[in-house]
Amino acid sequence: MGSATDSATRKRLVVVGAGMVAHRLVEALVGRGGADTWTIDVFGEESRPPYDRVALTSFFSDRDPDDLVLGDPSLWATDGIRLHRGVRVTAVDKDARTVTARGRAYPYDALVLANGSYAMVPPVEGKDTPGCFVYRTVDDVAELRAYVNELAARLDRPVRGAVVGGGLLGLEAAGALRALGADSTVVEFAPWLMPMQVDEAGGRTLRRIIEQLGVEVRTSTATSRIRVGRSGTVRAMDFADGGGSIDADVVVFATGVRPRDELARAMGLAIGERGGVACDDACRTDDPHVFAIGEVAHIGGRTWGLVGPGYAMAEVVADRLLGGDATFTGGDLSTKLKLLGVDVASFGDAFAGTEGSLEVVYADPVGGVYKKLVMSDDAKTLLGGILVGDAEAYASLRPMVGSELGGDPTAWLVPDGVTPVSGGSLPDAAAVCSCNNVTAGAIRCAVRGEANGEPCHDLGTLKGCTKAGTSCGSCLPLVKKLLDEELTAAGIATSNALCEHFAMSRAQLFDVVRVTGIRTFSELVAAHGTGRGCDICRPVVASILASLETGHVLDGEAAALQDTNDHVMANMQKDGTYSVVPRIPGGEVTPEGLIAIGQVAADFGLYTKITGGQRIDLFGARIEQLPAIWRRLVDAGFESGHAYGKSLRTVKSCVGSTWCRFGVQDSVGLAIALELRYRGLRSPHKIKLGVSGCARECAEARGKDVGVIATEKGWNVYVGGNGGFTPRHAQLFAEDLSTEELVRTVDRFLMYYIRTADRLQRTAPWLEAVEGGLDHVRSVVLDDSLGIAADLDAAMAVHVEKYEDEWAATLADPDKLRKFASFVNSPDTPDPDLVYVAERGQRRPANAQERATLIAGTTLEVRS
Repeated sequence: MGSATDSATRKRLVVVGAGMVAHRLVEALVGRGGADTWTIDVFGEESRPPYDRVALTSFFSDRDPDDLVLGDPSLWATDGIRLHRGVRVTAVDKDARTVTARGRAYPYDALVLANGSYAMVPPVEGKDTPGCFVYRTVDDVAELRAYVNELAARLDRPVRGAVVGGGLLGLEAAGALRALGADSTVVEFAPWLMPMQVDEAGGRTLRRIIEQLGVEVRTSTATSRIRVGRSGTVRAMDFADGGGSIDADVVVFATGVRPRDELARAMGLAIGERGGVACDDACRTDDPHVFAIGEVAHIGGRTWGLVGPGYAMAEVVADRLLGGDATFTGGDLSTKLKLLGVDVASFGDAFAGTEGSLEVVYADPVGGVYKKLVMSDDAKTLLGGILVGDAEAYASLRPMVGSELGGDPTAWLVPDGVTPVSGGSLPDAAAVCSCNNVTAGAIRCAVRGEANGEPCHDLGTLKGCTKAGTSCGSCLPLVKKLLDEELTAAGIATSNALCEHFAMSRAQLFDVVRVTGIRTFSELVAAHGTGRGCDICRPVVASILASLETGHVLDGEAAALQDTNDHVMANMQKDGTYSVVPRIPGGEVTPEGLIAIGQVAADFGLYTKITGGQRIDLFGARIEQLPAIWRRLVDAGFESGHAYGKSLRTVKSCVGSTWCRFGVQDSVGLAIALELRYRGLRSPHKIKLGVSGCARECAEARGKDVGVIATEKGWNVYVGGNGGFTPRHAQLFAEDLSTEELVRTVDRFLMYYIRTADRLQRTAPWLEAVEGGLDHVRSVVLDDSLGIAADLDAAMAVHVEKYEDEWAATLADPDKLRKFASFVNSPDTPDPDLVYVAERGQRRPANAQERATLIAGTTLEVRS
């Protein structure tokens, strides 16, 4: 490390800009010993040290802005490194090699322009009216938050917000307004949302999901004017070409960014055709002493608007400043985000631009997701993809771009059939972290200690060494998998931490919540975790809290933790409508009940189908219709069937001894009793039960998580069965139980599973993973080997006692009912884009070809 005495011998580096990319440059230089040869002056216009702009929206969750600060603060205490905050560089004299800031000249031997970009505001009349904001910096969002909160305190209605721009920043801004309790309308000029990341079908799916969350969306719409009210602030927004207008109290412009290349222009440096400082592959401008990195740089015919390529440029310049010959070869433009609680990801050749490429598309008719893989012309090599609504496969798929997937590519898209790539199957050259350009080989070397001499045996150390997972975090599951595989290969015990925010497994976290009585995610992460949480831990905590009967799924901050279907207590379909599944215990229903369901279906124009679980599914309900449908069903004696939750789904039964001449026990009566006992029981994954009245097994009980088969002496219990992508037969657990013994056994089995299983783990893989397997679980449940049987019994008794129907509870709460609106400004207006065709006496959503026919003027359309 250099000292004050040798500072005169060091060369002088000036960095204009103090954002994420500038921070990475300084960090890389210091990490490679560059502080011995360079003094570094970093000038940032903001008053804060470099912070994580990717996580900006978390500021609206009342997070402290200091939580966003990047890296170790000691970096700026390093000898010879000075961070000038709140200081703007006003001029550069490239002949004298000086920059001017605060009226003082600072000499340089090398200058790096890392001043990023600015928020572009379109030339809309009234854009400077009080109440108009951009969405770019912490100060921007702080001003927006203060303005909205002040309005909310004065108005006797929700604040009406509008966001101009439906890209990444626009949807983040809409989420920020929602977090502040404001209504939100997104106005996008393109035909669909996020046009730079997802295709038209993905954009339509994203729109449906977001609209169901209470955000109005207008696409193919241009804003022409911001109207001013009597108070001199924003009152309304007008649209071009006769598009009408909307009322608005606050407008956020999020229409993209433009490079901050004004200094470069004043210096006479070459500028790219559409802006940005023109650079070669060493990130050097046409002045050999001046580099440009990040969003201000124009390299390879384009500017790069993501942090990953910016970090790669920073590494290149750090290497060049230390005498290396690194080059920028392009950046990974893959993205994975959670916008308004909705997962969106794109990677590789997402738009199938490669000649001869094939598209494999999956639209989930239940979960409301859109997934597309772009494959080579022989359907073997992965080229790219788009994931909307469910991006769990992203961490496994993105590193496989350019590699053969093997087998049927659809196996990577189907539910419960995601084929997570084993870390061991990744070649060393495969990119794991695109933000920081970290390969699988680099992670393996770091774990083994070949990177810097010290092995990285935990996730935090590994992140610090490689930088993998320190930006967007989407690669962390794969990083963790690589870590665990390397440790296992070395004979070292691996960590069972849920994620980087909780150093505990799901089972340990469950016990913490159960013992401490903590009832919110905020309390839990503050007391036993770190950071703000992630896509892994937040839904897990939501499930744990629901399992412990802590209240309604839409109460308080719990609603924000839930998956999409739980938000509205119904299953989203591919056209953006929902299916409603009332509970029919054991499949038994009276004629009056059937008539009531049929009348509801007829009155609301719903498609009806008998499910495999002996229930009736009602498809095609719009979000604003859900409360009215629930009201009719609840009044007829029905309740939520929890088809949307990770909970008990059904208890399937045959008619048993009641009617069947082969039945030896009352399977229907037992099935009804079990379903009414376990209804609403939240768990790590869905649970299905079956009860067969004899060994002929008509209820398919051995394909269920818990299967019961009647015998002459009582009941045999089987556990750990499931269908899906990897079907398993249930295994015999106990024989010839009385009904009382059976219920006690199932109580304990389910509660032990809920307490100890991992996230999204069905009972079959849980039994395979738990130490001791089936024999261990049998000893716990039947022999009380752990001494917890009474505790398990008590926990189930609490569940039975506290159960309430979520539909009925919502109908009784006006605040919850306000969530169910088709459009924010017109809650009862049906979605005009819903189009149906008649088929077999019912209606179904029109496909793309039928929609085109309808637009051409034929009469296939059937609307409610």
